[in-house]
Parts: sequence; structure tokens; C-alpha cells
Amino acid sequence: MHKNLRWKLLSIVAIFVIFFGLGVYPILAQRYSLPAPGWLKAKQLKLGLDLKGGVHLVMRVHTGDALKIHTTTTSEQLREALKSAGVNVSSLALTSEKSFKVEGVPQDRDAEFRRLAEEHTAAQYDRSAGAGGAYEFTMKPNIESDMRAQTVVQARETIDRRVNELGVTEPNISTYGQSNDQILVQMPGVTDVARAKEIIQSTALLELKLVESGPAPTREALLQAHAGQLPQDMDVVTGPAGDGDGTVHYLVKKIAAVTGRDLRGANPTIDENNRPAVRFTLTAEGARKFGRVTGENIGRTLAIILDNRVFSAPRVEGRITDDGRIYGSFTTEEVNDLSLVLRSGALPAQMSYLEERVIGPTLGADSVRAGVLASLGGLALVVIFMLFYYKLTGVNAIIAMSANLIILIGLMAYFGAAMTLPGIAGFILTMGMGVDSNVLIFERIKENLRAQKGPRAAVKEAFERVFLTLLDTHVTSLIAAAFLFQFGTGPIRGFATTLTIGLLTNLFTSIFVSRTLFELVLSRRPATAQASARPLSI
Repeated sequence: MHKNLRWKLLSIVAIFVIFFGLGVYPILAQRYSLPAPGWLKAKQLKLGLDLKGGVHLVMRVHTGDALKIHTTTTSEQLREALKSAGVNVSSLALTSEKSFKVEGVPQDRDAEFRRLAEEHTAAQYDRSAGAGGAYEFTMKPNIESDMRAQTVVQARETIDRRVNELGVTEPNISTYGQSNDQILVQMPGVTDVARAKEIIQSTALLELKLVESGPAPTREALLQAHAGQLPQDMDVVTGPAGDGDGTVHYLVKKIAAVTGRDLRGANPTIDENNRPAVRFTLTAEGARKFGRVTGENIGRTLAIILDNRVFSAPRVEGRITDDGRIYGSFTTEEVNDLSLVLRSGALPAQMSYLEERVIGPTLGADSVRAGVLASLGGLALVVIFMLFYYKLTGVNAIIAMSANLIILIGLMAYFGAAMTLPGIAGFILTMGMGVDSNVLIFERIKENLRAQKGPRAAVKEAFERVFLTLLDTHVTSLIAAAFLFQFGTGPIRGFATTLTIGLLTNLFTSIFVSRTLFELVLSRRPATAQASARPLSI
């Protein structure tokens, strides 16, 4: 045996053993209780939602909420600017989620009003004048369209971060439907559906607002100092009473000093009474704003508001810059979940569930069983055909195809790719492509033998000529698989992943493994016999 051939055989055996150990052995170990180290079991081929079971959710993003928040913020910024400039108007209120109206602009301050309105709203709102010093501000159509689309993208990215922090393997989070405001969430292997839904849907809007008055037992008692009327630049929010029994009310500024967008991180901790709490840190810009607000309001109360509910209202004892703490009647799990959703960012709008399906493990096991039977059935038919048509040379194709499948499973397990039902279809397609590659090689060898070429020359020329053909077809298929992966959803991506890895492994086994097997057979024949006879059963 030539030294070069020996190294080829050792390389093939080593690759086969490595990928058998990575992909196939962990499956056998789990099924038949065979010994296996923990790190190897962790590398076991993962199953997708349709094979493992899990949760399938379709949610609608209420994009109008994001428009309303933006319109409210813009109108309040204009109100503050008018107040600072001494321009007193009779009212400033929202008329819809994308418009607000200002009434009672003094005629002698109209020019100043227009200047301030131009400065704060011109880029995003159209302004129209009415009678009696009234002005209507309406969000521009292109701004509205962009904001709705951006809200859906931000919601999808936020959900993606939250689901990944839950430790879900190969989740699928993507836009869904024709209305462009729906999100599909698929979480394989999730069993605590209620907790997953709560974490996904929780808005987790964190706001730190200065308290003007309160706490008070009722809304009426809170507003007594304001003649029973809620000031336009303030809001009423509720929170738990100090003893945890009952609800109290706070009057707070409508514009938050710091919001969740200023968060850099959030982690579980404990308060001074050893109760679970959440510690948050701020970005540089958030720390600057927080430091200014706390420095200017020492001795006042600052409400920490989450989803429009006060969780704690500490007294500002000194200037605070880059961190803070949220405490209340939390359990350890609630603190962990709250930290998770704060780290992943607040959802830009409320969401509602349109569809919810739970795929049980039994149904997934049935799919696996059906896929395995289909694969074995296809493999059996291919083996019978190859042995019948190509006789002993068909064994070469069977070995190469088996090596291809084992390497494919090993690579998928190594990269953490999930096997889905469409992935099994890609698995079966890979078998067909492996056979097709070997058929091209065998037919070329037959042509060379009919041309009276020696077996070694026939094999050498066949592989050299077919290589370019196989490379062309595989590259074309890889391009198609890349488009499927880029623009497809979860199931299509599963098919594209399996197909891509299968194409690469098939090129290796069809050219390198199959040729090495031919060379091994030919090396056992004397050179004179190779020149005068046809040792290949083709």
C-alpha cells in the first residue's frame, strides 16, 4: 500500500470516528443508556419545534401605542418649551394617537408660538391653523409608516433577546402575515408556557418620575390641592401601600426623568432587609440626566414606575448618577424575570395573542419516527438499486453515502443546528444527491473502460472530469440554499441548513472518500493485471 493512500485512509477513518462520536453516539447513548461524558451529551443533535414539541405563538404588535407615546412626548416637550418662554395657552391635548391640538394661543405671542412649534415639531408633524388661536398637529404619513415598521422590528428584536435569555434552543422569531404587524414565535422544548408568555408580552417600561404629591389613599384626596382637576403636565399612578395591603396614589410629572432606554443593565440583588430586589445601571447619557435630576431635587420623592405602576418611591438623599435599585414585594423568580425583561429592553408597544398552539412531545416523537422510517426506506431502496445495477462497485457508493450522512449529523450537532421536519427532507435529499454524484462518476468510468483505457487511468480521468461538474452543481445548489436561509422562516431555514451542510459533505465523500476506495481496490492488484484486465465490476 502506498504511503499516500495510507494517509488518506487514516484521515477518512479519523473523520468518520470524530463525527460518529459527535453526532451518532450521543443519540445511541441516550436511547440505550450508554456511558457518555456530559460535554458530549450537551452536543447532541437538537430537535426543532415540530420534532421536539414546544410553543407556537402568533402575536400582533399594537403599533398605535408607539405613535401615541411619541405624540404624547412631543406635545409635552412643546408644553414645557411654551411654559419656559411664557407663552400661555388655554389647552394642549391629544386628539388621536398621531395628532394633538393647541388652543388659546395669545395673538400677541403667535409669532413666538410658531417659532417654538417649528423647532419642536416641524420635522415630524404637519401644522394647520384654526380659528381663535387654535393649531392642529398631525404626524406626517411617511413618519407614521416608518414608526410603525420600526416598532415591529424593535418588538421582534426585543422578543428575540428575551427568548434567547430563557435558554431556548433554536427559537424562531420572525415577522408573520400580510399586515406587517404580526410576529411569529416558536420555542422548541418549552414546558412552562405561562411564564414564557408573561416574559414575552411584558412591556417592562421603566420610568423614573418626580413625585409632586402623595402617596394618598384615593385619587380625589390626591387632587384636592389642585381643585380636584388633574394638571395637564402630570399623571396619577398607583402603587402598593407601605404595609403591602391596599393601594395608594401618586401625582407625578408626565415626562420621565429617566426611562428604560437609558438602562445599561439589570441584575438580581437584595435590599437592606435581605429581600429580593433588582439593581439597575445606567448609560453615560442616562447617568448624566439622573445626576442632574437627583442633584436638583434632594429631599424630594422619586417614583420608580414599571408598566405604569409604582414599585418603590425612595427619598432622594443625594446626587445619584449611574445606578439604582427597585425593591418591593418580589419573589426570587419575579426578580429574575424582571431583570431579564429590563436587560432585553422594553417592548415599544402592547401585544396581543392571535394564535397559540402547544405541540406535544408525543406528536414530535411521531414526526421523528416517521422521518426516520422515511430515511431508512429511502436508504434501503438506494442500496438495493446500487448493488443491483453496479454490483460490487455499488458498495463503494454505499460506503461514501453512509460516511456522508454520519459527517452531516456530526456537523449539525457540532454547530448546534436543529433538525426539523423539513430538515429531514433535506437529509433525504442529501442521500439522493450523494447517489447522483456517484452515478456520474461510475458512468464516466464505464465510458473510459469502453474506450480501452486501463482501470487506473479510467478512474483517474473520471474523477478529474466529473469534479468540475459536481463543483458546478453543488455551488449552484449552495446559492439556492443561501437564498432560502436568508429569506425563509424557521422550517425553510431548517431545510436550507441541512441542505447546505449536506452539499459540502457530499462533495467531500463523493470525490475524496469514493476515489480513495477505488485506489484501495486497485492497489491490491499487480500493475500487469491492472493493465490487462478490468477489476472493476461496473
